[in-house]
Amino acid sequence: MNYLTIEKLTKSFGEKLLFEDITFGIEKGQKIALIAKNGTGKSSLLNIIAGVDTPDSGKVTPRNDITVSYLPQLETVMENYSVMDVIFDSGSPVIKAVKEYETALLWVKRNETPNNVARFEHALSEMERLHAWDLESRVKEILSRFGIDDIFKNISELSGGQRKKTALAKTLIADSDLLILDEPTNHLDIDMIEWLEAYLSTSNTTLLMVTHDRYFLDQVCNNIIEIDNQKLYQYKGKYGYYLEKKAERIANETAELEKIKQLYRKELEWVHTSPSARTTKAKARINAFVELKESATRKVEKQADAFHVRTERLGNKILEINNIDFSYPDKLILDDFSYIFKKGEKCGIVGKNGTGKTTLLKLLVGEILPNAGRIIPGQTIQFGYFAQDGLPVKGNKRVIDIVKEHAEVIRLENGNYVGASQFLNYFGFKYEQQYTYYEDLSGGEKRKLSLLITLLKNPNFLILDEPTNDFDIDTLNLLEDFLTHYQGCFLVVSHDRWFMNKLVDHLFVFEGNGKVKDFYGNYTEYRIEKQKEHRRGDLHSCPKIGDRNGIASQARNDGGRQARNDGGRSEKKLTWKETQELTRLETEIPILEQEKELFLQKMDTGAGTPQDLNNWAIAYQNLSEEIDTKTMRWLELSEKM
Repeated sequence: MNYLTIEKLTKSFGEKLLFEDITFGIEKGQKIALIAKNGTGKSSLLNIIAGVDTPDSGKVTPRNDITVSYLPQLETVMENYSVMDVIFDSGSPVIKAVKEYETALLWVKRNETPNNVARFEHALSEMERLHAWDLESRVKEILSRFGIDDIFKNISELSGGQRKKTALAKTLIADSDLLILDEPTNHLDIDMIEWLEAYLSTSNTTLLMVTHDRYFLDQVCNNIIEIDNQKLYQYKGKYGYYLEKKAERIANETAELEKIKQLYRKELEWVHTSPSARTTKAKARINAFVELKESATRKVEKQADAFHVRTERLGNKILEINNIDFSYPDKLILDDFSYIFKKGEKCGIVGKNGTGKTTLLKLLVGEILPNAGRIIPGQTIQFGYFAQDGLPVKGNKRVIDIVKEHAEVIRLENGNYVGASQFLNYFGFKYEQQYTYYEDLSGGEKRKLSLLITLLKNPNFLILDEPTNDFDIDTLNLLEDFLTHYQGCFLVVSHDRWFMNKLVDHLFVFEGNGKVKDFYGNYTEYRIEKQKEHRRGDLHSCPKIGDRNGIASQARNDGGRQARNDGGRSEKKLTWKETQELTRLETEIPILEQEKELFLQKMDTGAGTPQDLNNWAIAYQNLSEEIDTKTMRWLELSEKM
């Protein structure tokens, strides 16, 4: 069933053409990711589809009976309204009933007058009449997951991240037929991202979204649309399939372009020696030559050559953190934290929002001081600090002028030097764009420029706070390649699991209440270990086999599912063979997850032949199916226990 049709859309921003004559449709059940470079019109396209903006030409035709919810990248909130007013801003009778129920319940708790009680009883009857309890339960789950515990709080009192979560909660609660999401994972910590990932991948909702989170994209989406050089390309598969087919497309376009160029040269010779008598046949050939010239000069995307810089030498002493404590008036952040950095160390920081990840970075660069303990940098250390809010830029200057204020040249690993302009070009700021004024850049382009200025200063210890936010996937791949070959140390805070898996060799895990766990391995390895601990905890909390009272108690706690007392034996008792199978599954599933992650990493590198990519994609799919099967069996046996 077709939900929405986009026909021959064209959109320009000033003199810049974003896309031209693009056409595609969205079918019921599809989960589509939109991929494009920063500044090429992703958000503009979503705005047009959602009816917020209008195209220069073309049209969008939605099905009449569907509902659409839209989460823009920059949310305009109602300053004088409460969180509840924003979340329940819908014409749906069921959503209105839930809103009235929550409001009436609050007033009864505050003041149990006859009027309030009558209002609550009426709200209760409306909930029953509209069968709204399932929605109310889902609302509570979503709000709980996003840490929204006071729905009567004024929206103006929230931080930017909290407002984004409120807007996302509103979008999910609306329960629309079609969800349009622009960077839904921004401002979410990893636990929230993983919950949202599971929620969207298992729901029946049709989805169109922009995201730079490749792990999230690969888990949720089954179709990919790419805008490249103002044109649209469609790929019916996951991220690995997209990488394979895009590589094939570029190879085919390159080969075709070489043929066109040869023909162009021959035609050019003919035009230069063309007869003075302009016959109709000759004029037709000249017109054909003009078209051929346009084709021959068409740009084909090409992966840039490696760009590896030389850092200043680090001494034996890098950076020591000795028994530091830090707290805010209402929260303990670090409690007796120590660490000594080694040469070439690549460390990631993960944890829930508000646990102190950014605070640690500010302590290291001296923006704030610890309450106790010492931070001792080595004499040769040169920090490069990229903060979440980027680099302040004074005045509306051209991109190239801003960069040259910080560095004219940068030294490469081989000892050669390149100019700032060439460095910018490598990271996607084409030469013509370098003369664009700063205020004309998109939000993602401004953040990218700030990061590049940090890298241009050639530091030997990089400290990066959420460097992947708002970056397109091509830029992320270039940044990952740059950091893979970076010779200094770096410490990075990121919610991008794909990014962390490729780059870091160990993690600082902020667990809250001042506790920081030092885990040697990447994020996937940490997650597997965490799941093992959780499973061991679940098994230890289960009643022992044959314990009648324990089994009966467990059954009552599980919603009244009473285990039958059969002469002292439980009908849900695992056999010896099933117990062995459960133990084996707990060992096998994490190993299969690791193998699956390795194939993901291989596909993401872009290395290998098209046949290699195809084999990796098949292996990845087979492993996914095997993991799903074994996980279902594990759950079945665990439930039986």
